[in-house]
Amino acid sequence: MDSAVAGIAALLGLIFGSFINVVAYRIPAGMSVVSPPSACPECNTPIRPRDNIPVLSWFLLRGRCRDCGTRISMRYPIVEVATAVLFAATVLVIGVEPALPAYLWFAGVTLVLVLTDLDVKRIPNRILYPSTVVGAILLFGGAALDDSIGSFWRAALGAAVYFLLFLLLALIARGGFGFGDVKLAFFLGLFLTYQSWEVLGAGVALGIGIGGVVAILLLLGGKATRKAKIPFGPAMVFGAYAALVVGQELADWYLG
Repeated sequence: MDSAVAGIAALLGLIFGSFINVVAYRIPAGMSVVSPPSACPECNTPIRPRDNIPVLSWFLLRGRCRDCGTRISMRYPIVEVATAVLFAATVLVIGVEPALPAYLWFAGVTLVLVLTDLDVKRIPNRILYPSTVVGAILLFGGAALDDSIGSFWRAALGAAVYFLLFLLLALIARGGFGFGDVKLAFFLGLFLTYQSWEVLGAGVALGIGIGGVVAILLLLGGKATRKAKIPFGPAMVFGAYAALVVGQELADWYLG
């Protein structure tokens, strides 16, 4: 059952991956995600429906615009495949549960936020605020259907704890963390603590650990300086992914 749903989720991921590419590019630029329709940035020719099939169209066109031959970034099919894999993995990790739609939403949103933070070193409020509201509604609905409304209130409290922790770190570090990271902590905290407090603890520890290791490697490799702004959002997100997969086991091992 789970594997069949995972296959369906992967197909949906390919479709949503195409939209994720649009959101990650247009929102930081202050553009609408629905208008104008997608077009070649060089010749401005609208993309035909047959050239807008996820992944397949890129290969059929050999990575170039049909009209002017401008090269199309390989990032587009990579993001589409990554979304498909992420959606399928979400089904396998969470299971076919009432909260599954919320976690598919979580997967899509976090991928967008990783892309924008890497691109412009910013987590846009236009994405994060409405995504947090929708995510909370989906989690509440899942908890209600599963007759476990207490899990939602635990999630809300955990989100507040993660938010306050990063707010304190941001004030202490004075520039080491952006306020976007603080608001991201609330979003991640909702979904981590919905599973358990142990998963939240693992997500926080893994996120900080991954971010610290990446920063040290960039400094040692000469890719960044101590005053450089290193995006921390991706580390927080990957720490959350890892915690959802193995966080409970890590916490049980550590506490045991």
